[in-house]
Formats: sequence, structure tokens, C-alpha cells
Amino acid sequence: MIKKIFVILIFTLFTTNSFSAGSSSDSTSTKVKSNYDKAVESIKFAKKYEAKGKLEKAKKRYVKAQKLLLKSNSEKPNKADTLNYLGFTTRKLGDYENGEKYYLQGLEIEPNHIGINEYLGELYVATNRLNLAKERLKILENCNCKEYTQLKEVIEGTKKSKY
Repeated sequence: MIKKIFVILIFTLFTTNSFSAGSSSDSTSTKVKSNYDKAVESIKFAKKYEAKGKLEKAKKRYVKAQKLLLKSNSEKPNKADTLNYLGFTTRKLGDYENGEKYYLQGLEIEPNHIGINEYLGELYVATNRLNLAKERLKILENCNCKEYTQLKEVIEGTKKSKY
């Protein structure tokens, strides 16, 4: 009886493994990244290139990220995080007007979004609208976050905005 159970168990193990080897539901398979996740990854690389002064490589990454974010936004519209990065990449590519539109659209969804408020504040500094940048800073005042400090330094001119 034990021998029979053992043979059945071994047979089951071998046949299960042989059929599941090519299966995509295998627990060791990797999860497919969303367009949003790919865009965030591209932005991280772009920031690194920018910090090293490799501006053309950074620009290519921002363009790639922007395309992925546009796809993500069409698939899942009105996500504040997506609109934040759409504003960011658009601004990084020199289009302040449309970058601002994305930020404002994101704030309609999530008025206290930390990233949007910081980046929009930096956009306002870059476009010489300090009064509006200070409004963004006021919103971040109680967040106890690095974004508040970073925007404050940009407004005070003690930190040059990389954005």
C-alpha cells in the first residue's frame, strides 16, 4: 500500500513539473511592468544622467517616460501620480505651459499631493511667479517632508532647481 502511494506521488510530481515548465503561471515568473512603472524607471535614469551632465541621454529618457505616461494616462485616466510625472517630464522637456496643465489636473484629483505641489512650485519659480510658488510651499508646510525643504530652498535661491 505504501509503495503504491509512493509510486503515485512520484508519478504526479514528474507529470506536474513536465507540464508546468512552460506555463506562464509559474510562481517564479516575473510580473509584467505597467507603462507607469516603466516610465518611473526611465525618469530615475534620466535624473541620474542629468546629475552627471549627460543631458542628451537624460532628454531621451524623459521623452521615453513621457510617451509611456501618456499611454498609462489613456489606459487609466486621472491618476494623480501619473499626472504628476506627466507634468514633470513635460516640464523637463521645456514645455512649462503643458507641464503646468498636467500638475493642475492632478491637483483637482488630489489637492495635497506632495510631489505635484513641490514640482509645481518649482515650475512657478522657473517662470518667475514666486507668489504662486509660495502658495505651493504653504500647502506643504505641515507635511514634515523633504519636498517642503527642497521647494523652500528653491524659492529662497539657496538651491538651484534641477527641475
